[in-house]
Amino acid sequence: MKQDAKAARTALQDSRLRPLAGRHNPRLKELRLAFRRGELTSQGECAIEGVKLVEEALRSSQRLASVFFSEAARPLAEKLLPQLNARTETHILPNALFNSVVPSDAPQGVAALVKVRVYSAYQILERLPSGPVVVAAGLRDPGNLGTLFRSAEAFGAAGVFLTEGTVGPYNPKVLRGSAGSIFRLPFLQISSGELVALLRQHGVRLLATSSHKGTPLPEVSWALPLAIFIGNEGAGLNRDLMQQMQETIVIPQAAPVESLNAGVAASIVLYEAARQRK
Repeated sequence: MKQDAKAARTALQDSRLRPLAGRHNPRLKELRLAFRRGELTSQGECAIEGVKLVEEALRSSQRLASVFFSEAARPLAEKLLPQLNARTETHILPNALFNSVVPSDAPQGVAALVKVRVYSAYQILERLPSGPVVVAAGLRDPGNLGTLFRSAEAFGAAGVFLTEGTVGPYNPKVLRGSAGSIFRLPFLQISSGELVALLRQHGVRLLATSSHKGTPLPEVSWALPLAIFIGNEGAGLNRDLMQQMQETIVIPQAAPVESLNAGVAASIVLYEAARQRK
């Protein structure tokens, strides 16, 4: 009986996995380009890679349009196929071809094109009663932005806005660093001028983090609605944007330390905001 069940699973796997050996296959080219550029495909799909991120996409009810397995990952395919929608394209690739497409130095044998949910500014602002919005204003490091997404979800932020100069949210390192939070937390790329005008229109208080001076973190009022601006890793917020802030806040720290990592600073601020709200 066990052998019959195993044979049935193998037959199902073989029937669903389409062999793909050519480098010029259209879907494979889209996957490669999406990884390389860190942007959506023309069909609004982002490229993800690795077991954890694919499982997070499934857990977050994302629509996986195409999934790609390496030949060495057939056991993984057997595990994941029952979780995939019947309409999801599934492909099996030679190991060398798969490894040449994905950006990881240690490929885990699975990648996917995921149809991304798109949010409007108003959909994010509607969530303001639940928590602050976070604004990534010039964050360049993908790891920092990924951390920001992860902490924003963990500490109850309403959403994330990304202004000009910020690394793209579909960068593979951002997606990996977010650990799946980017699939569940609404976000939008928008110009800082448009965003500030919109936030003021909705009566949102504008706070900026600073590594040098401002209201010490324990003394800040976290009354909603609130927007927390996290600036560039080295330069912080640009001067024009800083002048439009209603308050700057600073994390007390030991004198020899010049500044905190942007992702760490954002996490501390978001934690404190959540702690005081509760």
